[in-house]
Amino acid sequence: MKRPNFLQKPFRYTNFGAVYWLIGINILIFTIMRVFEREIISQYLYVLMPMRPLLVIERGWVWTFVTYMFMHGDIRHILFNMFGLFIFGIHVEREMGSREFLLYYFVTGILAGVLSFAAYYFTRNYYVALIGASGALFAVQLAYAVMFPTSVIYIWGILPLRAPVMVLGYTALELIFSLSGGRGNVAHLTHLAGFAFGWFYFIIRFGVSPWRRLLGR
Repeated sequence: MKRPNFLQKPFRYTNFGAVYWLIGINILIFTIMRVFEREIISQYLYVLMPMRPLLVIERGWVWTFVTYMFMHGDIRHILFNMFGLFIFGIHVEREMGSREFLLYYFVTGILAGVLSFAAYYFTRNYYVALIGASGALFAVQLAYAVMFPTSVIYIWGILPLRAPVMVLGYTALELIFSLSGGRGNVAHLTHLAGFAFGWFYFIIRFGVSPWRRLLGR
């Protein structure tokens, strides 16, 4: 039996509820920002956690490629992201195992932040602040569709869609918004990057073709 290469070496399976920890940390940080809005701790979090291209360039704040994923702008933003992480992440973590899930989540989220930084840098958009877990969440949604291609999701609790159709549909919308400039306050490129890096993760890490899985082959 052929042994997996270094990049494909599996972790020992464990499930310690990483999704719940991620949700809890996100909610804790959001609560601190809201409850202690004028306190020094919230001001530090506001400065230190978002990914700001100018601060990455001038001060080397590379940790913000991680911390930006734990910052959210308003209640709608965090509720949408955490609900999606809960709905899809629970199943993906159960299938992957917690260690693999955390690696997947952070690799896709960090790389989505790095690609966004590059885009902001080359367009000289140095003063933007990138926040939110949406890049990693798009990767988690892709993983769910790849792992459970026959699953049916009810959009708004009414419209039934197979998971691959939903994920590809959302991705197509993000691509349209990105190219058209629609809803400019949303980091569409970050969402698309999360999806793309999730796609490559499955190919490189698992030796799996997401396209074949999404088509049920």
